[in-house]
Amino acid sequence: MKRLKLGALLVSLAISALLTGCDSDNNDRVDVPDNPVPEPEPVTVGFEVTVTNLTHGQPLSPIAVVAHGSTLQGWTVGEPSSSGLELLAEGGDNSEFLMAFEDAGSFASISAEAPLGPGGTDSFSLSFAEEEEILLTVATMLVNTNDAFSGVTRIDVSALAVGESLQRLAPIYDAGTEFNSELAGTIPGPADGGEGFNAEREDTNFVARHPGIVSRADGYTESVLNQSHRFDQPAMLLSITRSE
Repeated sequence: MKRLKLGALLVSLAISALLTGCDSDNNDRVDVPDNPVPEPEPVTVGFEVTVTNLTHGQPLSPIAVVAHGSTLQGWTVGEPSSSGLELLAEGGDNSEFLMAFEDAGSFASISAEAPLGPGGTDSFSLSFAEEEEILLTVATMLVNTNDAFSGVTRIDVSALAVGESLQRLAPIYDAGTEFNSELAGTIPGPADGGEGFNAEREDTNFVARHPGIVSRADGYTESVLNQSHRFDQPAMLLSITRSE
């Protein structure tokens, strides 16, 4: 009788151990789906921006092009210029202007390597991950001026389909950071070869549409500018095409 009870006890312990092992296996098992869903590939968008200099005698400083979201913009009429815009508008240096966009989370940016002469055309390619809202900003200095710049900020290209294009004319603005004296030594372009950026702000300190230049042609004998440097029309024609 004792042997029978002992045998039954051993059988019971064996079954219990077997069941415990099965439970452990079930708890440790990770179900793997038969057909795992792969991560979607990021969608890339691309834009081609073509810029034409429409002026008669104003070379344009290396042009800056930025793709960004709706919370960013390059300037606001009636508000002071940023330090980056001042540097661009007085000396043609767009590095700080572009860096400010980059630090704020722009999608992509590019700069021309050289100035663009009157009648000239330059093209730029931007490619980046698709975003819900995509805006473009384009800016440059009219180098035969004290602090005139041309551009368009916050051009909405979100709805452009591949192959579609839009065009914009870029007006001319006064950065409001340097008095438009037209004096020798104050114009960085080939008309004078004078000083570019100066940190002192001696003008209105707000962005406005530029009133134009006077020049010697209008009897301002101290001006280093002549009739060819005048402007009363947009400085650039922008053509923007969605390429991908």
